[in-house]
Amino acid sequence: MSELPLSRPRPLVSLRAFLLVATILALAAAPASASDRLEILGDDPGLKHLGAEIERLAEASLGTVGVAAIHLESGRGVLLNGGERFPMASTYKVPIAVEILAQVDEGKRSLDDLITMQTSDHVVTHGALSDFFDTPGSRLTIQNVLGLMLRISDNIATDLLFREAGGAEAITARMRAFGAEGIRVDRTTRAYIANWLGRDDATVDSPMPPAEYNRLVTVDNSSQVDERRLAELKQTFNADPRDTATPRAMAALLGKIWKREILSEKSSALLIDIMARCETGENRIPGALPPGTPVAHKTGTIGESTNDVGVITLPGDAGHVISVVFVKESKLPSNAAMEPVIAEIARASHDYFVFNRGTS
Repeated sequence: MSELPLSRPRPLVSLRAFLLVATILALAAAPASASDRLEILGDDPGLKHLGAEIERLAEASLGTVGVAAIHLESGRGVLLNGGERFPMASTYKVPIAVEILAQVDEGKRSLDDLITMQTSDHVVTHGALSDFFDTPGSRLTIQNVLGLMLRISDNIATDLLFREAGGAEAITARMRAFGAEGIRVDRTTRAYIANWLGRDDATVDSPMPPAEYNRLVTVDNSSQVDERRLAELKQTFNADPRDTATPRAMAALLGKIWKREILSEKSSALLIDIMARCETGENRIPGALPPGTPVAHKTGTIGESTNDVGVITLPGDAGHVISVVFVKESKLPSNAAMEPVIAEIARASHDYFVFNRGTS
């Protein structure tokens, strides 16, 4: 979704309130026992300490956290709730991009192909297409729309590419074919957000008219729904398997993108370059990393869920770390309050693999 919280704005919390002692000595001091929610990848004895530290940091979410912290070159890492499903929110734009680029690689379309915006496509949302391309018949290339979807999380761009890609069935089938069976994409952002706001009748095939949708997303709905109904809506939404991913599956997809295993060199490089210029979520994966650390990532926010998924480039010859952090059902006061949890988990993963390079 767009990176605007879809819940009432509430006070922010300080990033440093969740300060991690970012040294390998701190990691080594963590409790040695690992819970059954943890999975250790590899025989590195120190990984159980990283896992324990990630669990400790995750407690600050006041919700459920899913993590994949995997050293790309060696395959060593830690999974927390690795097989559990989490709402992807806007991180589902990565699978949509993969499907589009796979079709480009197959010669079914070109990055220079033009997409025409219809009047029915234009709704109120955070993004360039809503702000600047409100004239019916506006045309942009697939590459332009792809950049808007991933760099600024433009929701109209996403729904245009969802349609161009062939919809939910095509995108989810591609994830299965690429070995990321735990990822499913089901809805446009318009349907996704409307469902979160209680409109179960909004679907991909029967979208809400723009004017009706605009009223829905610009009114503070929480003030018009009693607490019991709000709790029911949240429970239903959080239990919905649609548009969800497991940390394991998202990490597998990111790894295959980075290693050029599923897309051509040109398409892989383009996707990584766009994600490296992501303009949202500066307080998430990048938030606690050393200044200037390269990160190619995509963020997501909806309701009680705040996410970030990407690849961190480590200094020198230390390699890369896949960082997937999903937060759901959080009782923190705002989406921004969840961001330090993501930042500190990413920093713990970064530091561990800087000091424990292992073998590639």
